[in-house]
Formats: sequence, C-alpha cells, structure tokens
Amino acid sequence: MSSCDVNGYEEISNRIKDKLGLTKSPVAIKLVLREEDIPEGISKIDESIRHCEMVQKAAQGATFYATVAEEKCKGGASAIGLMEPPEMVKTGETYYKLKRFSSLGAAKRTVDSIPKIEPIMKAIAYAPLETAPFDPDVIVIIANPKQAMQLSQALVYTLGGRVEADFSGIQSICADAVAGPYTRKTANITLGCSGSRKYAKINPDEVIVGLNGENIGCVVNALDAL
Repeated sequence: MSSCDVNGYEEISNRIKDKLGLTKSPVAIKLVLREEDIPEGISKIDESIRHCEMVQKAAQGATFYATVAEEKCKGGASAIGLMEPPEMVKTGETYYKLKRFSSLGAAKRTVDSIPKIEPIMKAIAYAPLETAPFDPDVIVIIANPKQAMQLSQALVYTLGGRVEADFSGIQSICADAVAGPYTRKTANITLGCSGSRKYAKINPDEVIVGLNGENIGCVVNALDAL
C-alpha cells in the first residue's frame, strides 16, 4: 500500500475515475518473479494476445495473469521482463523492416534506449485497480490529453519539478508505460504505438499514463487538492 494514507485500492481507483472522469478503470499490474508468488485466486488468461490488449481487457474489468506463452507480441514480452528480446528485435531489424526507421542503425539506437525489465519474470498479473487482489508495481491509465494533463499537475503538486515524457512511438504500453515506471520509479506519459492502436484499439484521442504503484496514494491526494 502507498505511504500516503488511503483506504485501499477501491477508494484510490474510484477517486481517480471520479476526479478525471475516466470511462475505463486504471489497470493494476504486478510483475511476478516466482510461480509461487502469483496472487491467489487469479486465473491464467486462456488466449494468446498482446500485452497492450491485456491492459485494455483489464481496463474493462478482467482480472488474470499471463506468462510468456500467452504474450503474443514477443517484443512487448521482452520489454516487460518475460523473456530475452528476440534477436531481430534486439538488433532493430524488426522495426527497420517495418519501415519505422530510415536505417538499421537508427532502429538499433532506438531499441537500445527503450527501458526493459530485468530479471526474467515468471508472470504478469493484470486487474482493474478497484478490485486488484495484489499491490501493483505499476498502474496504467488510458486517458485523453486533458486527463493526462491533470495527472501531470498532480505529479508535480507536492514537490514541483517537471514531468518528462519518454517515448519513441514503438513498444508503448509495454516499455513506455510499464517498464519505464517500474525501472525508473517515475511516471511516464506515452502517445501509444502502431501496435497498441491497431490491436488494443487505443483511440486516436487517447494517450497512456504509467504510474509507479508505490506512491499512487500521494498522486490521488494531490488530484483531490487541485
């Protein structure tokens, strides 16, 4: 639970949704290092889809966990710590062949700068924040630009400073919204990627915010104060 006093994740989620006017739930994500640490009572997802699609399912009410076998996008799976990057992803060749870059070197430099989670995790658990049966490592919010602005204001409310958005238009909901906040312990805002907009149906007017689960109570209290 956050060090800022709140009365559980149901209250946190409801306050976020009410304050921002969200139509989807914030998504609680937990990285599970060992099989015995998979939260009790959660079933494994029964289909193979992409991490971004899993986030969308959880935002709409589903609770489940996934291993690397269920993660259809292996680039995304490697970003969130479920596997080593496939060789073609690691070298940048995948994105160069997709014509995302003018050269293999540009693709490789971008891939090298994308945040990745280490060590290899056993599973990833997903749930709507209000019913999450675990303490989330990261909370992902699908928002419109105004809602992301309000979250940015809450992030700097107490200590000031700047919110630095770090993204490159690839591996968005996996690397930008989960791996970045998890490894750096700071929030990140990302504009999505071609995959998440195509497969997870992220709308043209939506952006993605990844928050550190450890201080979510502070963020909620700041939202209320604004």
